[in-house]
Amino acid sequence: MALTRSFKDTVKARAEHDPAFRDALLTEAVDQLLAGDIETGKAVLRDYINATIGFERLSQETGTSSKSLMRMLGPTGNPTATNLFGVLRTVQKASGVQLSVAIGR
Repeated sequence: MALTRSFKDTVKARAEHDPAFRDALLTEAVDQLLAGDIETGKAVLRDYINATIGFERLSQETGTSSKSLMRMLGPTGNPTATNLFGVLRTVQKASGVQLSVAIGR
């Protein structure tokens, strides 16, 4: 089911005004990717990018075309580890957030 435009606008508006929500979006995207739910992780990461730096700025900072970035994070996209970690490095730098992995048992 495709998301409606109003939902995307709501996410963007909240992310613009709520730093904790922005951080939670990025954290959730990475958590889903690490858990193996690649589709959900890419979707949340896409929402995060749209709500924060945008694909044009991400393109400029990664050296990858915005069209390629949108395609790789789309439902049928299959980003390489190099591209995915490049995106994560760029969004962390832009947001001032440093994600880390911890062992949980």
